[in-house]
Amino acid sequence: MTVHDLTRQEEHLFAVLSGERFLKMEGLSNEVPFFIYPYEPEHALDVAKAKKRVKNRLASRGIEVREVNLYDLSVEILKERGDWDEVLEVEPELDKAEFTEMLQSMLNPQHHLAPAIRDRLADGGFDIVFLTGIGEVFPYIRSHNVLNNLQSVVVGRPMLMFFPGRYEQSDTLGSSLVLFGRLKDDQYYRAKNILEQEP
Repeated sequence: MTVHDLTRQEEHLFAVLSGERFLKMEGLSNEVPFFIYPYEPEHALDVAKAKKRVKNRLASRGIEVREVNLYDLSVEILKERGDWDEVLEVEPELDKAEFTEMLQSMLNPQHHLAPAIRDRLADGGFDIVFLTGIGEVFPYIRSHNVLNNLQSVVVGRPMLMFFPGRYEQSDTLGSSLVLFGRLKDDQYYRAKNILEQEP
């Protein structure tokens, strides 16, 4: 993907996100208003800059974005519960599988992440939710688990997940999230690829 492609995608994102159709969640035929922006992981820094520019441009139009970064949120949750120091202490002693298992139980999407995200969205003072930090929390948080648990949390607003990888959609196999272009995260059927949306 070239810089030109990224610039075109940034313009497309802004055009779609600032459109009435997107903001009013029209044409979804009772589906959840979840969208995925898949990008090549090696472009993560450029995408982060583009995301910031898009947020600023939307703000200048009076469209507020509330960003939820899963990595930052995970750290906040662990600190709020007083588990952060313990996590840092045991990390060198545990093997990867044990450490991952420990974090998975501490940051269970249903019991911990979804309620924390609900709290951060409770004031309703935003028009769009950006979900970021997906790559940083793998493998202890899987994006399809988060999406499944957010269906009852992010309501009445569209949500865009920035996904470092591919969102493969197939009529026969359904849709699947392929993290970093290599790891099949799992099947997730309900989100739409933002790059395929009409502005």
